[in-house]
Amino acid sequence: MSELDFEPFLLSFKLAGITTLILFLIALPISWWLSQTKWKFKPIVEALTSLAIVLPPSVLGFYILVALSHNSPLGAFFEETFGMKLVFNFTGLVIASCFYSFPFMVQPLQSGFESLDKNMLEASYLAGKSKLQTLFYVALPNMKPALITAIIITFAHTVGEFGVVLMVGGSIPGETKVASVAIYEMVEVMDYSMAHIYSAIMVALSFVVLLGVYIFNQSQSKKFGI
Repeated sequence: MSELDFEPFLLSFKLAGITTLILFLIALPISWWLSQTKWKFKPIVEALTSLAIVLPPSVLGFYILVALSHNSPLGAFFEETFGMKLVFNFTGLVIASCFYSFPFMVQPLQSGFESLDKNMLEASYLAGKSKLQTLFYVALPNMKPALITAIIITFAHTVGEFGVVLMVGGSIPGETKVASVAIYEMVEVMDYSMAHIYSAIMVALSFVVLLGVYIFNQSQSKKFGI
């Protein structure tokens, strides 16, 4: 039995933290726009933002791998301009994780915005506040449960990634070998004892994260009498 190595867990948390921050900045304006627009092609945009939920990770991982490889325009540009390869390194993992976890940030935020009292938003506009001011000073403070849910679920989902991470990043210790990949490799070499330990840690962390979300949402519901 090999020794317990916490590096894959730390790498998973680092990846999840960076991905969650990037996705929050990207998804916030998109989810706000989706909640407010009446554009006739809105369903197409919503379908595109949710595509990663229904696509098999192998399919998504394959296309991301192709898009980031040195043979693609994007991969070639980064390699020639910055001397940076986008596959089989941590940067590639972040990009892949952003695609894979994107719907888990957008959908809770959009639902939160859509649940807001429209009269409250209209009152903000009548008071002379811009859409940006209304977003930050009126909408976000009144949808804390949805906001916290989006952040925590995105973080937890990214920590649990496997298929996309393995295809785009491989298994490079200290660079791309996250906890899910480490468990897969242990099973491959039939080191079931360590696989049990790593899996138990992941189960415990996932349970704590979900429990925290439900407790917070319940407390908010009681606070506002929902």
